[in-house]
Amino acid sequence: MRDAGNGGRPRDLSYGLPFVDEYHVAVAADAAEVWRTLTGWAGQQGGGPREAYARLVGARPTAASGPALETGSTLPGMRVVESVPGCRAVLAGRHLYSRYALELGLEPAPGGSGTVLRAATYAAFPGPLGFVYRQLVIGSGVHGKLMRRLLAHLRDRAEGSPGVPVPPVSGHVSKDR
Repeated sequence: MRDAGNGGRPRDLSYGLPFVDEYHVAVAADAAEVWRTLTGWAGQQGGGPREAYARLVGARPTAASGPALETGSTLPGMRVVESVPGCRAVLAGRHLYSRYALELGLEPAPGGSGTVLRAATYAAFPGPLGFVYRQLVIGSGVHGKLMRRLLAHLRDRAEGSPGVPVPPVSGHVSKDR
């Protein structure tokens, strides 16, 4: 990602964590609508199974707090460490088996019609239990499946067509490829 305030040089949003993968999808909506959709999704992440899972794996933070996607607010297992409305949000967290960051980025779609929504994951999995956890989550394909599902859901919501069957997500980049 390039930052005009940084002389157009690429920004490092990894927070010192190794790159895992990136998924992206074209959305037939402007960046403002995609951002509204992202904040709506983030605002629904508290409670229930998400908080139970966060407690189970010893995540910090364990609960949602604050306005959705504002710097300093939290979701179970993640804190918003950077937020530029209409452009990007970086969420970071940790638990017993991993330290991780998720960058959600919005960019103009090629040709200027619509928005590309990106989700880049960075993570470290220290120690033997971290290795096992990585194999269960990343190596099994569960993480990728969940990211593709999330992006498709967000695209459908932003386009105003929830529940419509979706084609495969338009792109994926992985360190393991």
